Amino acid sequence: MHAEHVEETLLRARALIESTVSLHRRRTGGPAPVSRTDAGAVGQAMEQLVAGARRSVSLALVADGKFVVEARRTLARLPEEEGPGRPGPVVRVLCVGPAAESAVGLLADLHLPQTEVRVSETDLREVLIVDGRGALVRSGAGDDGRDAVTVNDPAVVRALDLFFAGAWSRARPLARHLCLSPRLDSDQTRRVLEMLREGHTDEVAAQELHVSLRTYRRHVAEIMRELGANSRFQAGFRAVELGLLPSQG
Repeated sequence: MHAEHVEETLLRARALIESTVSLHRRRTGGPAPVSRTDAGAVGQAMEQLVAGARRSVSLALVADGKFVVEARRTLARLPEEEGPGRPGPVVRVLCVGPAAESAVGLLADLHLPQTEVRVSETDLREVLIVDGRGALVRSGAGDDGRDAVTVNDPAVVRALDLFFAGAWSRARPLARHLCLSPRLDSDQTRRVLEMLREGHTDEVAAQELHVSLRTYRRHVAEIMRELGANSRFQAGFRAVELGLLPSQG
């Protein structure tokens, strides 16, 4: 997903939340479709939301902090089965950037058969979505930046769920992410891969990256070796498969 599409989707989700809050202010009675949850109550809000999970629990983690700690504690309490022949909900954990390291500990604490962890570079807020009916979104408000909003409005939850699904489909499995060489996880590598995908000649690519032609070709050879690729085309394909480059189209 391109950056502009991510930003557009985030703006739409934000607009939906703000419009829902505005509508609620004009209503009388009934549960609030969007309500503020302060930092001290995030864990309790997670537990209440996950307690009724039947089909799916989707979780995006952005940084190692209170949200991650509370999520780990909450998911660890999920039952493996709801009853004979009735497995528990499918748990999808999407780790963004630095949260990938926390995912290792998260997996170690969980014993749920239907849990999968993926890693993404998509620009996401921390969010917990349960059964497509309710969500908890870190708002970034408050002095510690850990306040959140609990969302019950169907339209807003649906938008968040769709956005999560899009990011999930483009993310790479945690096991594959952990097997990547540190050499591949760099801005320089991504820039070289972009040059390869765009079809630039070595001479043009070297000029664009402000390196010598010899240095550029050495980078290409190292990347192909790390990716186990026999051709530049195969290297580009593997880069997309591993999440080093976003897919096109």
